[in-house]
Amino acid sequence: MSGFEFFGIKLFEDQSEKDADAVIADPVSYSVTFNTTGAEKDIADIIRNSSDLGAGQNEPASGVAGLVAKARGDYRRILGSLYDQGYYGGTVSITLNGVEAAKVAPDAKMTRPVAVAIAVNPGPLFHFRNVSIVNRAPASGDPNDRSPTPESLGFVMGGVARGTIVLRAEQAQIEAWRRLSYAKAAAGERKVVADHRANALDVVITIDPGRQAAFGEVTVTGTERMDPEFVRQQTGLAVGEPFSPDAVSRAQKRLARLEVFRSIRLEAAESIGIDGLLPYNIIVQEQALHRFGAGATFSTVDGLGFEGFWLKRNLFGRAERIRLDAKVAGIAFPINTAQFDYAFGGTFTKPGFLTPDTDLIAAVSAERTFLDNYTETSLTARAGLTHYLSDEITLEGGLAYKRARFDDDFGTRDFSTLSAYGGGTFDNRDDKTDAHSGWYLNGRVEPFYDLNYGVFAAQTMAEARTYFALGDSIVLAGRVKAGLVVGPSLAEIPPDKLFFAGGGGSVRGYGFRSIGVDGPNGTTTGGRYLLEGSVEARYRFNNDFGAVAFVDGGYVAADTFPDISQLRLGAGVGLRYYTGLGPLRLDVAIPLNKRSGDPNYALYLGIGQAF
Repeated sequence: MSGFEFFGIKLFEDQSEKDADAVIADPVSYSVTFNTTGAEKDIADIIRNSSDLGAGQNEPASGVAGLVAKARGDYRRILGSLYDQGYYGGTVSITLNGVEAAKVAPDAKMTRPVAVAIAVNPGPLFHFRNVSIVNRAPASGDPNDRSPTPESLGFVMGGVARGTIVLRAEQAQIEAWRRLSYAKAAAGERKVVADHRANALDVVITIDPGRQAAFGEVTVTGTERMDPEFVRQQTGLAVGEPFSPDAVSRAQKRLARLEVFRSIRLEAAESIGIDGLLPYNIIVQEQALHRFGAGATFSTVDGLGFEGFWLKRNLFGRAERIRLDAKVAGIAFPINTAQFDYAFGGTFTKPGFLTPDTDLIAAVSAERTFLDNYTETSLTARAGLTHYLSDEITLEGGLAYKRARFDDDFGTRDFSTLSAYGGGTFDNRDDKTDAHSGWYLNGRVEPFYDLNYGVFAAQTMAEARTYFALGDSIVLAGRVKAGLVVGPSLAEIPPDKLFFAGGGGSVRGYGFRSIGVDGPNGTTTGGRYLLEGSVEARYRFNNDFGAVAFVDGGYVAADTFPDISQLRLGAGVGLRYYTGLGPLRLDVAIPLNKRSGDPNYALYLGIGQAF
């Protein structure tokens, strides 16, 4: 291979193989004209978009035979697009140099470039007249079942007779039967009669529900190092449990969460057994045992950072994994290694702990961090559980212990903190790295007790993000975050438990964690109260590039909840380059109410949207 891949971007890729494939022995150039007289604009656009000839006219066809094949395929494609929109009396003519394409022989001699003329008359719009469903599924008794009814899809007398509606109504009924445990429900005979005199369509859909079924024996094939019994257990499919497509979907997602399989397929038996059981076979292909990766971030304020990880999967045959992470950050010029940030840690994950949807997680980490407001040297250990309540809701909780030394405006202080934490996340975003719609809600509570000072305190945080798409190219994104710490004086609370703001994921234009409580003589400490917010407008030019404009705000207070009028504000613009792993981000921001010591501007480079 003459290239390599970095963060999903292929560099120095050899084009010779692609160029060889693109060679056409007898290239035939052609131009296309459309005549859609009598068609409304949206229908005319659909006709043009359905034409293979129209889409490919900038590339030559492979000989006259290839051009004729394209033209004959367009008859079917254009008529199909008309049927989809409810036009069943349309006519399509495609001529090549004035000769109807259906009459042109594949070996014909033609003057080049070939003049292709596509003339379409959509005819009248048809409406449903008599519609019925044989073996219609009864209504489900499940209040959470939101399966669409045929009527809600437009399959009603008087509705526009779009072919897509007929297919969607049929599929909805098949799915409705499957939700009632009729696992092998299928489409039967479909009768469609067009009355061209009345411009009406009569449709009879027949569904063959088959028999009700329960899950039968689950077998596993394809495992090499994984324990097949554990794979079977993780699906949560129990013999005798009524069949449910949702249960099958959950089983697929549970297996995917194990992060040990390259491919997963749940394959039902061809037929339901005489005992009413439907066996399943799980066909998997395992990934490599090891994985490693590296990344980098850069900010003109916070410097350059490098990070990497090493992961080993399937330690004991039940998808256990251990991950080692290391980071060096705060690299600025002139280089001073004594001011670098260092971090190293290891995380052990045991999936399927207690339930198929619960993971046991244990981690240890050590770090040395230099910030504008304090320096931290610490060792942390934690253990807890993560439970996936649903596709959208995740709960977590556990215990942690941290031994740390902080150097700040209060002097050098040692803390020995024992804490418990609990929280939950609701996340229904359509894309975690580049959302266009949905919500992200997170809440966390962490009470802690410091053994050195003998004091008790608690930290609470909540964050909400939402996204709205305006058309295909514009997304509006918003974020708000609030926090509260209750407990003794600020001098007796570890600085990492107090709140700071600023940085690429907070208030852009300011240094990382540089916004805090202003004290005498230019000192800054953390606060009990936090309020942050961001508004961002994202515009995508094409498949590869986009731009953003944003305003961020944040405020930290010592003893009273932040006053919105005193927010630290930053604003800026950015560029995005979209990759398979998410957008590469380049943002430039300026502080709008700059303080002494704040930068004039800040540049941020990373991967993924800011939020």
